[in-house]
Parts: sequence; structure tokens; C-alpha cells
Amino acid sequence: MQIHVVQPGQTIYGLAQAYRTTVQAIIQTNELQNPDRLVVGQALVMPIYGRFHWVQAGESFWSIAQRYGLNMNTLARLNGLNINEPLMIGTQLYIPPRPKTTAETLAFLEPRGDTVSPALLEQAAKAGPVLTYLSLFSLEARRDGSLRLPPSNGIIETAEQAGTSIMLVISNLEAGAFSSELGRDILQSTAVQDLLLENIISYAEELGDVRAVMFDFEHLPGDQRLAYTQFLQRAVEQMHEVGLRVSAALAPKTRADQPGEWFVAHDYRAIGQIVDFVMLMTYEWGYSAGPPMAVSPINEVERVLNYALTEMPANKIMMGQNLYGYDWTLPFVQGGEYARAISPQMAIQLAVRYQAIIQYDTKAQAPFFTYQDEEGRDHIVWFEDARSIQAKFDLLKKLGLRGIGYWKLGLSFPQNWLLIEDNFDVVKL
Repeated sequence: MQIHVVQPGQTIYGLAQAYRTTVQAIIQTNELQNPDRLVVGQALVMPIYGRFHWVQAGESFWSIAQRYGLNMNTLARLNGLNINEPLMIGTQLYIPPRPKTTAETLAFLEPRGDTVSPALLEQAAKAGPVLTYLSLFSLEARRDGSLRLPPSNGIIETAEQAGTSIMLVISNLEAGAFSSELGRDILQSTAVQDLLLENIISYAEELGDVRAVMFDFEHLPGDQRLAYTQFLQRAVEQMHEVGLRVSAALAPKTRADQPGEWFVAHDYRAIGQIVDFVMLMTYEWGYSAGPPMAVSPINEVERVLNYALTEMPANKIMMGQNLYGYDWTLPFVQGGEYARAISPQMAIQLAVRYQAIIQYDTKAQAPFFTYQDEEGRDHIVWFEDARSIQAKFDLLKKLGLRGIGYWKLGLSFPQNWLLIEDNFDVVKL
């Protein structure tokens, strides 16, 4: 597959001709709702095996082969060209697919209300073939060691059809927010912890096809840092006895002593030694109540990952990734109107509606655009596209990480799942 960024004057028909594919294939691959109204700056995934390169001034067989990691004799042979003759500017060269690497993937599924909606199950079914884990968020731990369970109808069947394993996510959520006091109460009682772990194991056996448990305890008091590590050690011992892997979701730190209520209780080194793997929550730099910016700017993500690699091996680290963006009303006022969460597909529709041009921030490796609504209010939208997600995949491979975890299913981003398949051999348990 190949990513193409739409230029002024380009049409879906012209792109199909250039990439030797069909209009319908491009529409289906990208789930285009307005194929006759492409947006300048819009990233499209071309449904081809491998990719094409158009020769630019000053390029040679050697330089192009170096760029794509090929032997220049192989490049010439694949394209039926004589390596001893100069390349003509504009010549279309075929580049074979890059080798895939192995990775584990997970996506959180968060049901709302008393049932798992058909729309959410449909999203899980679409993503399932390229997921190692479907992560049910969340089983809320209570002060007495019991669990408040989320709805789970249809999840087992959906996972089975996709060959995906279930992961249970245990949180210290209470009344819709992460509770430091709830976390403290649990971590200060070994009796409560033992009952909690017993209930988790019991529910995993009842649900069936559960292969892993993730602990997502956030906003813990700093004085519970050691207690949380000890609790995870106890959890690993008991979960391993019944064949369950154990993971932990960790706040995105860049140093061991990083201050802040979301960071102080997460000891990267100690937790990394105990659990089977971690998922770093490398997103929400741009968030609904904060100033406009990329949700997961790659420069910030890489800082977190580089620090994590000093505390634990790469094969224990999963990069966190958002499946959404935000639409901010300008001017931004702290404490004012919250930004609206939108899917990448919704972002494109907004750009079509308001005839916006999509720009790309090369430092953050993220797309954005501005528009003015019908009431004359200015907006800025930061979101994800094929380019931004490919940049994350390239970083994952460069650092040799275990894989990637997505927060969360429900907002459509079809290009992401296609690019996972194009980049990785996804581990299935």
C-alpha cells in the first residue's frame, strides 16, 4: 500500500489511473463519503501491492534503491530497465513491499450504558483481524474487593470470529473518575487485594477466552508508589498460575522523578521488571480541556519511549495511540468550552464541508486545518491520518517495541487497520 497526499486539481479518477488501480478500490479502501470532493492535503491509502516512485531530477538507480532499502540491480530488473542507462525524470518505478515485522496490538473497547452497542461491536469486528487483544474497559475495582462489571454481550463471539483474545482492564474508576482514595484503600489492604484478584480470575474463567489482564490504576497518591508495585507483583504471581498475562497502563513519563499527580506512583523500572508488558499512554498532549495541539505529537511520544527504554526492555513496551482528534473553538480559553472529540473520518467531512485545506505539522507529524463555522466562529482541528499513523509505525519498528495499543474503538479510522496489516505480522495467541 502507498500513502498519497491529494494535490490541487487531482481527482479520484486520475489517482486510480496513476496508481494502476480502480476508482471503486480507492473509495472502498478509504471509505470515502465524498469521492468527487477530495480535500487538498488529504492523505489517501492506495490499495496496491508495494508502491510506485516517480523519478525526480538528480535521482539515480543507486539513490532510489538506497531510499527504499533495495539493491539497485533488483530495482532495475523489477522495472525492466537497463541499469547502465540514465533514468528519465517522471519515470514510474515499481517498489516491492517492505518486509513486515512482528507486533502485538490491542484496542480498548468501552461500552456505554447497559449493553455493548451494535455499532461498537461492528468496529471491533472490523479491527479484530489485526488485533492481538480486544481490551474490555473496564472492570472497576471497589473498596471491598468486588468488581463493577461492564456489559460484555457479543464481545466473546466477535473476538472468536476475528481470532482475537480478550484482555480485561481493571481500573480504579469511581463515579466516572480515577479515584486516588479508592486506589489507596485497595493498596493498603492485602485482604482486599486477594479478594479482588480472586474475583478477576473468577470473571475471566466465566467469560472465557480471556488471555490477559491490564491494570489501569491512575491518579494514585505518591506515597502508594511502592504499594502499587507490590500489588502488581502479587497479581502477576496469581494470574500466571492460571495462565493469564499481566500488563499495566502507565502515564507518559520522561524521567523517573517526574512530578505530577498522574506520574508519581508509576515506577517504570520496578513495574517493567514485574509485569509481562506495559502500555504507555502516549497520547492526550492535545486534550478536550487543553489548548489546541496534536493529540500524540511524535516528538513528545519519542521522548517518553526513549526514557522508558532506559528502564525496561523494548519487548515489554507497547506504544499508546489515539484513534481520534479534537475540534477546538477559537480563541481557546482555559476553563472555557471543551474541544469536541472527532474521528479521522469526521475530520475529513468537516474539511469537505468548509472547503478547508489540510496542512501537516512535520515536527508533530500530525495533520490539522482551520475553518469558520456558520456562526462566524473560528475552529482548529487536529486529527490523525495515514501519514501520522505510519510515522508511529516507523518509530515502533526503529525502537524494536513490542507493539501498539489504541484508545479507543468507536471513532472510525479505517486507514489505520489497513496500515497495520501492511506493516506487521500481528501476533495471535
